Amino acid sequence: MHWNWWAIFGVLAVATVWDVSSRRIPNWLVLPFLAAGFVIGAIDHGIHGVESSLAGIAVAAVLVGPFCWLRGMGMGDLKLCAGIGAWIGPGPLAFALVMTAVAGGFLAVGYAAYHRALGSSLDGTGDLIAGILRGRIRRKGTPSLDNPGAFSIPYAPAIAIGTIFAFFASKA
Repeated sequence: MHWNWWAIFGVLAVATVWDVSSRRIPNWLVLPFLAAGFVIGAIDHGIHGVESSLAGIAVAAVLVGPFCWLRGMGMGDLKLCAGIGAWIGPGPLAFALVMTAVAGGFLAVGYAAYHRALGSSLDGTGDLIAGILRGRIRRKGTPSLDNPGAFSIPYAPAIAIGTIFAFFASKA
C-alpha cells in the first residue's frame, strides 16, 4: 500500500471518531489534510499532481457542494471529501463518493431503525425528494441540519467506508 493511503486512512479514522462523538469534523484536521494533498501531488507528480488535486477538489465541490447548500450535509463533510479529492484525484473520488452514498444509505437506515425513527425518516426523505421534483426545495419541515428536530447521522463513517471501498476496488 502506498504511504499516501496510510495518511488518508489516518485522517478518515480521526474524522470518523470526531464526527460520531461531536457531530463535527474539525478544520484543524481537514484543512491541513487538503493542503497536504496539493503538496504531495506536486512532489509525486509535478504539475500533473497539482492539476489532479484541483480536479479532485472540483469533483467534491460539484457532487457534495449542493447537499451542503441545501443544508443536508455539513461543511466538514465537504472539506473532508475535498481533502480526499486533493489526495486521490477526480476519478477515484467520484467512485468513492458513489460508494459513500451507498454506505450512507445503509448507515442511515440502520441508524434510524436503531433509534426507532425509520418510518418518520423515510417519510421525510420521500417529502424531500417529492419537493425537489416539484421544484420546491425548501419547505417547512424539510430535513436539514438547521432544523433541530431533523433526524441526521454523522456522515464521516460513510465517507470512510466509501473511500476504503474505492481503495480496494482500485487494487483489484
